[in-house]
Amino acid sequence: MRADTFKFEAFDDSRGAPRTTRLATSLTLAAMSLGYGVVQLDVTIVNTALDAMGKTLGGGVAELQWVVSAYTIAFAAFILTAGALGDRIGAKRVFMTGFAIFTAASLACALSPNAVVLIGARLVQGLAAAILVPNSLALLNYAYPEDRQRGRAVAIWAAGASLALTAGPFVGGGLITLVGWRSIFLVNLPIGLAGLWLTWRYATETTASRTREIDLFGQCAAIGALGALAGAIIEGGALGWGHPAVISAFAAAAILAVLFVSQESRTAQPMLPLSLFSHRMFALTSLVGLLVNVAIYGLIFVLSLYFQRINGLSAWGTGLAFVPMMAVVLPVNLLAPRLAERIGPCPTIVVGACISALGCLGLLWIGAGTSYWAICAQMIAISGGLGLLVPPLTSTLLGSVEKARSGIAAGVLNATRQTGSVLGVALFGSLIAGEGAFMEGLHLSLAISAVVLLLAAAAIGFGAQARE
Repeated sequence: MRADTFKFEAFDDSRGAPRTTRLATSLTLAAMSLGYGVVQLDVTIVNTALDAMGKTLGGGVAELQWVVSAYTIAFAAFILTAGALGDRIGAKRVFMTGFAIFTAASLACALSPNAVVLIGARLVQGLAAAILVPNSLALLNYAYPEDRQRGRAVAIWAAGASLALTAGPFVGGGLITLVGWRSIFLVNLPIGLAGLWLTWRYATETTASRTREIDLFGQCAAIGALGALAGAIIEGGALGWGHPAVISAFAAAAILAVLFVSQESRTAQPMLPLSLFSHRMFALTSLVGLLVNVAIYGLIFVLSLYFQRINGLSAWGTGLAFVPMMAVVLPVNLLAPRLAERIGPCPTIVVGACISALGCLGLLWIGAGTSYWAICAQMIAISGGLGLLVPPLTSTLLGSVEKARSGIAAGVLNATRQTGSVLGVALFGSLIAGEGAFMEGLHLSLAISAVVLLLAAAAIGFGAQARE
């Protein structure tokens, strides 16, 4: 027997599983975590650089919103097609393509000579992020077929991403201070290369479904509807809500949304299978994902500007202000599946959403020059609640559909979440965009966040009871 064959057949006495198989599965999880982590890192690392970008490239709040929103619009709009593409030709192949595009787009962002090029490169980054996320979950779903193992794997996957999400401002602040804002994109290059190698070497390709078609009309309608809606909200804060361009954009978004739903209800292989929403838990978890991201991502954008433009903190100081949020997410992510096993996934989601809502309510009195230590606990509560609800939310949605549709199911969850991110940044950014309206807009943003988080808790709590 050859040495490599003997190595493959060697068993771990404590687990009864092949060592090589366990190693490959663990390193597949590592690769998927890198993929999701770099996506989340770029969601928030840019927020710390907003002030520096504005000074270098010019532009007001609206231009800075587009730098953030270009990424999330492409992310949300393409993610459903990316999940379906992975189902059609294999998630591993598509995942690796996405990682390569993301790495190249990051280099383009770092080299951007002006705001227009940067926004364009961020769009390409968002497209690549849309490819990475659903296919990483599809590969995890194949690597961990048992519910309990999958739940814990998803918790680790989400923990790494949540850590990257909250570490973004801190890492970004340090890089901007030491090197400059362009370095926040260069950090993605070694991550991308490592993720590509691990995926190529250890991940197992999923079963391809060659009969799966790509819904191009639905894809175009989705991009147009989301882009028009985000543009209307962003420019509404800068131009005024009665401006003809803003009204036209709202009207275009509504028309395109109707066309999208009509297309999805008629086509044989829709980009968004509306039948998925006939599963109560699938519909509820998708709604919760949208509402939670409206609050969390919108607040990260506004608080980053608050620390820099209102309280005068440097990029490094702003990064340090987010360190407590970074510290709490990882342990809470790892605690979440164990709590879900004890009290149930839906009660765990309810608890997490309520904790985040209480954190938002606790910040309503914030003012210009408020001591950081007076708001630190509230920020920890906001991120801690998010860390608690994401793992059971993701695992519950994946468990609500058959494994053959795991790619498209993961795509729907992340599409709804990123749509929430787009709407949160656009809405909250427009609230603070007026002359002298920052603090009033911040207070209103906090109130809206608390309301939508409580609505998310009520939806999943009462909805799960009705199902029982």
